[in-house]
Amino acid sequence: MRSNTRRSRRFAFLVLALLATAAPAGVLVQAKPLATAVDNTAQNWLYVGSDVPQDKEWIFGRLPNGLRYAVRHNGVPPDQVSVRVLVDAGSFYETDAQQGYAHLIEHLTFRDSKYLKSGEAIPTWQRLGATFGSDTNAETSGTQTVYKLDLPGITPAKLDETFKLLSGMIAEPIFTPQGVKTEVPIVLAEMRERSGPQTRVMDATRELFFAGQPAATRSPIGKVETLEAATPESIKAFHDKWYRPDNTIIVVSGDADPQVLLGQVKKWFGTWTAKGPKPAPVSFGKPVAPKGGDPANPVDGAKVLVEPSVPMQFNYAVVRPWKPHADTIAYNQGLMIDRLAMALINRRLAVRARAGGSFLSASVDQQNYARSADTTLVSITPLGDDWKAAVADVRAVIADALASPPSQADIDREVAEFDLSYKVPVETQRTQAMSDLADDITQAVDIRETVANPDTVYAIFKKSLPLFTPQAVLAHTRALFKGTAVRGMLTTPRNTGASDADVRAALVAKPVVTGNVRLPTDKLTFAQLPAIGTPGTVAQAQQTGVLGIERLTLSNGVKALLWANDAEPGRIIIRIRFGGGLAAIAPKDAVYGPLGDMALMETGFGKVDRNQMDELATGRKFNLNFKLDDTAFEFTADTRPSDLKDQLYLFAAKLAQPRWDANPVLRAVAAAKLQYAASGSSPQAVLQRDMGWLLKDRDPRYKAPDPATLDTVNPADFRRVWEPLLAQGPIEVDMFGDFTREQALDALNTTFGALPPRTAATPPPLDPHFPAHNETPVVLTHTGDPNTAAAMVAWPTGGGRTGVHESRQLEILAQIVNNRLFDEMREKIGASYAPQVESVWPMDLPAGGYLGATVQLRPQDLPAFFVAADKIAADLVANPPSQDEIERVTEPLKQLITRASTGNSFYMSLLGGGAQEPGKFDDIRSILVDYSKTTPDAMQALAARYLVHDRSWRVEVVPQSKQ
Repeated sequence: MRSNTRRSRRFAFLVLALLATAAPAGVLVQAKPLATAVDNTAQNWLYVGSDVPQDKEWIFGRLPNGLRYAVRHNGVPPDQVSVRVLVDAGSFYETDAQQGYAHLIEHLTFRDSKYLKSGEAIPTWQRLGATFGSDTNAETSGTQTVYKLDLPGITPAKLDETFKLLSGMIAEPIFTPQGVKTEVPIVLAEMRERSGPQTRVMDATRELFFAGQPAATRSPIGKVETLEAATPESIKAFHDKWYRPDNTIIVVSGDADPQVLLGQVKKWFGTWTAKGPKPAPVSFGKPVAPKGGDPANPVDGAKVLVEPSVPMQFNYAVVRPWKPHADTIAYNQGLMIDRLAMALINRRLAVRARAGGSFLSASVDQQNYARSADTTLVSITPLGDDWKAAVADVRAVIADALASPPSQADIDREVAEFDLSYKVPVETQRTQAMSDLADDITQAVDIRETVANPDTVYAIFKKSLPLFTPQAVLAHTRALFKGTAVRGMLTTPRNTGASDADVRAALVAKPVVTGNVRLPTDKLTFAQLPAIGTPGTVAQAQQTGVLGIERLTLSNGVKALLWANDAEPGRIIIRIRFGGGLAAIAPKDAVYGPLGDMALMETGFGKVDRNQMDELATGRKFNLNFKLDDTAFEFTADTRPSDLKDQLYLFAAKLAQPRWDANPVLRAVAAAKLQYAASGSSPQAVLQRDMGWLLKDRDPRYKAPDPATLDTVNPADFRRVWEPLLAQGPIEVDMFGDFTREQALDALNTTFGALPPRTAATPPPLDPHFPAHNETPVVLTHTGDPNTAAAMVAWPTGGGRTGVHESRQLEILAQIVNNRLFDEMREKIGASYAPQVESVWPMDLPAGGYLGATVQLRPQDLPAFFVAADKIAADLVANPPSQDEIERVTEPLKQLITRASTGNSFYMSLLGGGAQEPGKFDDIRSILVDYSKTTPDAMQALAARYLVHDRSWRVEVVPQSKQ
């Protein structure tokens, strides 16, 4: 049972009035009755055998050819339609000789079809306003293939064209020798880009956990030999067998009359006919019990995997056969008790880890994996090299939960959290995006369950409360840890001498049940906490003239932006900006920047530690997010009206009464070391780790700290660095969402208004320099797949608000370069799966921007990338792009902004620091024009200004053996 929601569109018209430059999309007319009646006996096909109340927002049905559908109206965002075409066939349906075919067909479907000839698909969808890779995409798993389309700016003509094109792609793709020859290298490039240590760990884990089943070896990406042997005829045979209307489901959620949407499904898919009889169902097998051993603890598989650049991890699974079941209310109530049992264990594990346990983190989860196995998964990250102690500690916590029931106080704590998780969707259901609703249906079909609206889910939860008893939780806990087999894997970055027998011994050993893992029953409340100080008052209030946003100055100098609106009922987003950000951190103390990001909120405040903060948060919607910006520090949260005041208290208390526990700092150091070890495991990971530092001319404040640097860290110096930073001003509080002005002022004045006045930070100006031009690339190395490499070429641009309009035009240029690089590296030579081009322009710094192109490929293809990038840049300098090239970029950008602008987060992201810098409000007014209107000459002028070869900088990441 999955939850569905809906939303009104009133707010969208308000913000679009601010950004409007074009006429609204055409209104979709009422559909005429269908000429051919649907099968009324199959209207509830998703709910067969279930007593879960059907979500009446959806219209379910089955066409005479067997195709099932689900359609509904949803206006989030306005004038968009989301379509999902689900084919119930994935990699588990392949024969040995067909491995990779399901995924290859996904690619070929976009290559050539009845209404879209070779090379037309991507440009066509772009002209319709859809971005390739996000708005138009597909994914293949072991059990299904799903084609996804989110089409903005829908009109009757675009809707009809959309379903026409989709029908040709799904029902009548064209498989040609040239198409196969072109697409197979692209799939192999995708295979290379997804290879590496993490992939090898996942593959080895599946092979162990699901031994003897297709899930163990049938990866959707396939095998090189079967892909290279593919022919149009062999691919067509797989397509004809599984791509048939009685094996397909079409899900449509959009801003249109559902009968109009149903009419399109019928018009374009109703005449589709299957080729041959329907195939027999495919068996995915089931776990087999080990011979002999202990039936109570049937440890079957145990393995040690040495994989450099991967943090040490111990995972084990209790596996049971997956069984089809009726998705009834009683079944879902059982799942709720399962979830309650696991939540109790996970909370105890978190408390144990924070208290100085031998593990950094650990968790328990239950998953029905790919209709192949019902599994209970335990994941453990040791704090150091002593994995045996970590496994023993975690198993002791689990053993305690298996030995005796939890207290009613324990249950009540978790039930309060459940109440929040089920109630928030009820409060915010009008904000649910149509794309999420469509995805809910496809996921429900895959796991063979139903969907329900949030009111139904919450009602079932409330009805279930009497079932949440200590004895019921104990029984479900014991059931979760009983299974056909227990299988465990230790992943280690180096050979520690551990053997498969050691892993088995760790799982066979009888855990020691200790009595110190239970949580105290007393609960801290906000009423017990001291006031921040004497409440402040509003010294100045003025309207900004934009969307009703108000700018305030409190009596202590704190500034605020308030925007009360009903765009997203039940939701408030908050951002607190204070201090000087990275600029205020001395280069010699650079290591403490990212550690603050990881540990600062874990240290609590005043006399309240992190566990007590969890007590305060029970049943409440709080966030404790912290990040470093270039020129400010930021707290962010997503809360609800009833929790607004206490959410602000948590942030204000962190500034007023900082706490300096040592253990969170030590744990952050351990986590940072693990992250750094993993950052060398692939060429893309190395780029992500080092680009922020190298493109800032090696400013240490942007560098990921290495293990040697982390070894110099101590909690006393952490406090020395961060205590004065937390005391810096200025402070700005931004609140956008569902609140009243009176409510906001009360919360502000008693929290941030009660802080003592602060002195504004005066750090030296942060003026990052772009590295000097280099003809010979900087060479970095990775420890992953020796057949993979990555590269980047970047050109310096600029920074600062004075160039805001040019920065947006540069995004258009970047996307033009991206389309050309995509065509050159992927379509023409198949060297890369997904080259990326981005434009970065820091608004709060005078410089530091760049336009950069990155790619992952084979080491021997690196020269081809640099040649292609230089060729594209030189051509754009010498010749303007075509108007069609521009429109393929500007139409998706316009639609992207139009959709994003229907939510509060869009405006908050643009107005960071707006209370201190009012000019940012003026910048909003031109955003849609800046991103959607330009000329070929303007693009050529930008290219001539910035894509200068003698200013470019390049880097490549090669395997260590290729250095």
